[in-house]
Amino acid sequence: MSSYDIAIIGGGISGVGIAQYAAAAGYSTLLIEKGEIGGQTSANSSKLIHGGLRYLESGQINLVRKSLLERRNLLDLAPSLVKPVAFYIPVYQDSRRNPLTIRAGLSLYALLSEFDPLGRFVSIPAVHWHRFKGLKLSGLKAVFQYWDAQTDDKLLTQAVARSAQALGAHIYAEAEFLQLNHLKEQIELSFRHRGEVQQIETKLVINAAGPWVNEVLAHVEPPLAGVEIDWVQGAHLLLDLPAPEGILYLESCFDKRVIFVMPWYGQMLIGTTETVLTSIDTPPQVTESETQYLLGIYCHYFPLSPSIEELKTKIVQTYCGVRVLPKQASSAFERPRDTLMQTSISHPRLLCLYGGKLTTFRSSSAEVLEWIEQKLGKRQPIADIDTLKLT
Repeated sequence: MSSYDIAIIGGGISGVGIAQYAAAAGYSTLLIEKGEIGGQTSANSSKLIHGGLRYLESGQINLVRKSLLERRNLLDLAPSLVKPVAFYIPVYQDSRRNPLTIRAGLSLYALLSEFDPLGRFVSIPAVHWHRFKGLKLSGLKAVFQYWDAQTDDKLLTQAVARSAQALGAHIYAEAEFLQLNHLKEQIELSFRHRGEVQQIETKLVINAAGPWVNEVLAHVEPPLAGVEIDWVQGAHLLLDLPAPEGILYLESCFDKRVIFVMPWYGQMLIGTTETVLTSIDTPPQVTESETQYLLGIYCHYFPLSPSIEELKTKIVQTYCGVRVLPKQASSAFERPRDTLMQTSISHPRLLCLYGGKLTTFRSSSAEVLEWIEQKLGKRQPIADIDTLKLT
């Protein structure tokens, strides 16, 4: 029976990030993923590495500061995968957020970026508004431009996985987790890979299964209850229309949310929604109401565009990501996006991750590494994680 220091369940960005950090710190590491590495939630995000400007409204200052720092780190460590991109915010007479509010938010965003060159923002003079072809000009009071970054989320996840493997981590894709037996001195874990059941011993297990985090707990002995969560679907539409020159940050005309209109491999990507799901037993699908919602907002800001029905014929791909959010009475839009790390006195060798953001996977991995070090003591590092390039 093989033996490891760390076993990770889940090959999304959180799981592979932890594998990279643990392996670099000198721990023997195993990761199992039931499908393709980075093929589930981590391949279905809004493709952004960003501070989360809108999180300022809900007071998540520390999350924004952390995200902006990680944006800078990823731009430095993965320049071929993470690229700066201009964002544009049009503000109208009837917008819920007036120009003064937007300017104040962008000023705080710049301050929290700690003088990062990407922290600068400008107000686009009216004489240049014609650059945004088809954008509604009636009632337009201001257009602000600031900077964040964009990435291919799946390729980034797979690049981190390759880095972890290069550091010695054992990574199994298409591996089905079967059972976890939490003993006093160790954990016994079994999984099926290529039709063969494998059993391993490990000192610690990190449950980074994303939306399936509580499903993993259903196969734990002794039994362990999970945190109450909601699954929140984020729908995206890829249209065969010319890509915008940057990313448009548009206030929804239906509710308090915002959506993005983005360039994506030469086409136009529109997202996202926040639809609470009752089950994830089947792969999530974009609903008709989500399509109407996203295209309705687009048509509101681009009144000369084809009708919603005509735009539907331009859709070449749809996809949904599933966020894990703590169950609360507030709307999904208002709930915190921090990663929740949960352990139990009864199961001290098992750590469960709930939620999180693509942008902050490195800082979450660093927090998990601190937990590992507290449990096992420090090892001799084999690499400096802050200098490892991702390609």
